[in-house]
Amino acid sequence: MSCRKFALAAAITLSGVAVAQAEMAEITIARQPSLGHLPLMIMEDRGLLQERAAELGVADLKVNFATLAGGAAMNDALLSNSIQFAAGGVPPLLILRERTEGRAVEVKGVSAMNSMPLLLNSNKEEIKSIADFTSADKIALPAVKVSIQAILLQMAAEKEFGEGEHDRLDQFTVTMSHPDGMAALMAGQEVTAHFTASPIQDLELQNEGIHTVLNSYDVLGGPATFNVVWASSSFKDENPLIYQAFVETLEEAIEIINSDTEGAVNTYVRLGGDGSTPELVRQIITDPQVEYTTTPNNIGTYLDFMTRIGTLKSEGTTWQDVFFENVHDKQGT
Repeated sequence: MSCRKFALAAAITLSGVAVAQAEMAEITIARQPSLGHLPLMIMEDRGLLQERAAELGVADLKVNFATLAGGAAMNDALLSNSIQFAAGGVPPLLILRERTEGRAVEVKGVSAMNSMPLLLNSNKEEIKSIADFTSADKIALPAVKVSIQAILLQMAAEKEFGEGEHDRLDQFTVTMSHPDGMAALMAGQEVTAHFTASPIQDLELQNEGIHTVLNSYDVLGGPATFNVVWASSSFKDENPLIYQAFVETLEEAIEIINSDTEGAVNTYVRLGGDGSTPELVRQIITDPQVEYTTTPNNIGTYLDFMTRIGTLKSEGTTWQDVFFENVHDKQGT
């Protein structure tokens, strides 16, 4: 190698080391108690992110995993820099992205994680559809007004009662974590319905007297992204290697779920902590309605609805506007 080429190679190497040393030594990834967050559990269980970060030049990265109850809590933690990656339903991302657009700390989506149906279950026999709810009922969901379940309920209300009636059922909603909502539904005292996610919704249906009132795919007209991951542009720009490692290992984790069902089942049973049996987790993962994928799906439906009812203000936003460029080449909608 010539002296000039050697000097250039050395400069590139030293430059890479400098970048790696400038990146954070410790990060926190937040997830929620749901089977939709299985890719993050796989990453945690197998140490995928630390391994890939080390390969890229970020040695000894400490990765913490936290569990938060809902999208609102995720957004507060992300803005305070308590966490670096947040994960949850689509609407909390859309709301925070618009609120931070053009600011120094701008938030965008990193990736989708899955497409999964969400079920509204009830313990009250006479509730056959959302038209049957009355002032005597309470509907538990992760966060009123802003959670994906809350927005889906508004979509369903508009379809049932007509335009301008999207908030008709909001008065019946109460904020509860997935486990607390299930406990309340099973007790048959505090709530009469629970809009939740797998495996909680599936565990509920194993009990006599619990039935499904609404499936989110019926509201959305087909499969749609349930869970996404989001981060701030400042974190992404200041930690490009960690960000790259996260994106790559999220893809790897999803490939593991799709190719090693039993390994994925075992990971969830050990880390989920919700009493799900291997049989139930396997049944959910292999359900034709469930797909683990990083491709955003049906994001435009949320954007159109939330803009039309005034939850979002900016018209003409596309799904690509919502996400960082690493997913722009995917066949999203």
